[in-house]
Amino acid sequence: MVFSSLEFLFIFLPAFMLVYAVSSAKYKNLVIFAGSVIFYSLGVKKPVYIFLFLLTLLFDFIIAQFIESFRRTSRFWLTLGVIFNFWWLIFFKYWGFGTENINSIFHAGLTVKDIILPIGISFYTFQNVSYLADVYRKKAKAEKNLINYGAYISMFPQLIAGPIVTYETVAKQLRSRTHSIKLVEDGLKTFTIGLGYKVLIANQIGGLWRDITAVGYNIISPKLAWMGIFAYSFQLYFDFCGYSLMAIGLGKIMGFDLPKNFDHPYMSVTMTEFWRRWHMTLGSWFREYVYIPLGGNRRGKRRMIFNTFCVWLFTGLWHGASWNFVLWGLVLFGIMMLEKFYIGDFLNKYKLIGHAYMIIIIPLTWLIFAVTDMDQMKEYFSRLLPFTHKADSVLRKDDYVKYWNIYKKYFIAGAVFSTRIPEMIYKKIKGSMFTALLLLVVFWASVYCMYKGMNDPFLYFRF
Repeated sequence: MVFSSLEFLFIFLPAFMLVYAVSSAKYKNLVIFAGSVIFYSLGVKKPVYIFLFLLTLLFDFIIAQFIESFRRTSRFWLTLGVIFNFWWLIFFKYWGFGTENINSIFHAGLTVKDIILPIGISFYTFQNVSYLADVYRKKAKAEKNLINYGAYISMFPQLIAGPIVTYETVAKQLRSRTHSIKLVEDGLKTFTIGLGYKVLIANQIGGLWRDITAVGYNIISPKLAWMGIFAYSFQLYFDFCGYSLMAIGLGKIMGFDLPKNFDHPYMSVTMTEFWRRWHMTLGSWFREYVYIPLGGNRRGKRRMIFNTFCVWLFTGLWHGASWNFVLWGLVLFGIMMLEKFYIGDFLNKYKLIGHAYMIIIIPLTWLIFAVTDMDQMKEYFSRLLPFTHKADSVLRKDDYVKYWNIYKKYFIAGAVFSTRIPEMIYKKIKGSMFTALLLLVVFWASVYCMYKGMNDPFLYFRF
């Protein structure tokens, strides 16, 4: 089940909110825990994954008690907890990738099983590990109430695809939080904006990327190829930003202040700035639990470069068990090092040039992210430059005209809503009747699109 589905909007969410509203404060976390487990069970393909999720939750709850109670052996308990959590992530997400490469390199005959990835495992693994690490570092106290911890880990707004919420962020809110009509109203508005981003922009402009993939990269013109990667860039942003806004909105309805996950990243002038604004909770997680523990920038230039390299290697692998994600992470590392030591100051000083630079760089890096087959990726890159292929290999030089006429309104919407302008206007008219009517139109337009089957799963569900 996804947020942008009729089943969620008209069955699950109303039923959950009714039970949540009539429950006393004492039982609200239990309602969140139980409702989130039901929500998760409706999305998993194998029922055993529900038990794995609950086992992991219980294990980490107990391990945290040991870390806090037995300080002399706390490092052992932390190590055990980290190994336990990452073992399942490695097994489900990377086992097939690892055995395939071992077979290829060493001509071995290891069996490669088709393992279905448990939905949300990348996200809840990171939350569990951050909790254990924070208890170990005494940044947080171990939660003594299993229901509270269960509500934190399983909270359905952020369970499947984030934002990645550290325990420290919501610890106080788990025990005491405010519920009000104003919060419910704000939450519904935020949720509706996210729903519109996902259904009315991401899903629609994503059709161009699907069309190009169906036609084949080897027969598209350079102009259509560029249109395709811009379309994918908009689709990915509004898909994931839309999900994050929906999660934040649902959190507000339940009295939680979930962290912001996007800050208009396409307005950045460097790739370094971009990744401070994109999937901010993931970046924060890697900085706090990988980069800083490795030494950060405190041990000299070479060590800083190595630590940054590790972060981006792991970031690439976190997104998927495929060589294109490794390449993507390493390319981003290279770009950031280039900016840090050579061109970053220039781009920050001359922002117009920085924006022009990013307009080109962003879609090119997303192309590496989007195409998992290396030969297909090479083919697509060759299509971006007209002099790298024979003219007769292009089916129609003006093929882009047809697609531009179909998708131009979504490109315009994507460009406008990538800026701060709509947000600035919204803040000024947020409480007006016009805004309420406009959001009502957005909601029912989204419902119509979902009813007509114009909907897709969230892209980040596969990570």
